[in-house]
Amino acid sequence: MHGWIRRLVAVATLAAAAVTSTAAVVRADGNVAVTLAAQRVEALPGGGESLAPADQAKPGDVIEYRATYRNSGASNARQLAATLPIPAGSEYIARSASPAPAFASLDGRTFSPLPLKRRVHLADGRDVMQEVPAREYRSLRWTLGTLPARTERTVRARVRLEGGPIATTAQH
Repeated sequence: MHGWIRRLVAVATLAAAAVTSTAAVVRADGNVAVTLAAQRVEALPGGGESLAPADQAKPGDVIEYRATYRNSGASNARQLAATLPIPAGSEYIARSASPAPAFASLDGRTFSPLPLKRRVHLADGRDVMQEVPAREYRSLRWTLGTLPARTERTVRARVRLEGGPIATTAQH
């Protein structure tokens, strides 16, 4: 396995650990396990897409992360929130977070509804609200609420791999 691909797999593994640790922080009355899958999105001739293993990804490729929260317990898990870090070396693709509504963060701590907006002071003295470029997003979050016993929910988002090396630590 090439070094670059090894780093990508490390990011997926660390992102899975981050998602898992987030689930452990919230109060869960059930037995919730989190599985993170990272797959490369390939365009098909004539339109459409297919998903392939992410271990063959290269700069510019689109990766879809899917985090599946599975409650295998006999009781409900309550107040469940799913957090997906956007790894350094990748850029969130706007409007790819599913299901809606989703929240985003620039620092991994403060979350607001998508799309993020900020006040910008213009040269003419006016203050206006502008969308924050998706490339600045560092984490996504979904409020899953109650996850009934023996059910699962999946959240997903896409990122584009940047040209440089992928960081080997997840951003919170």
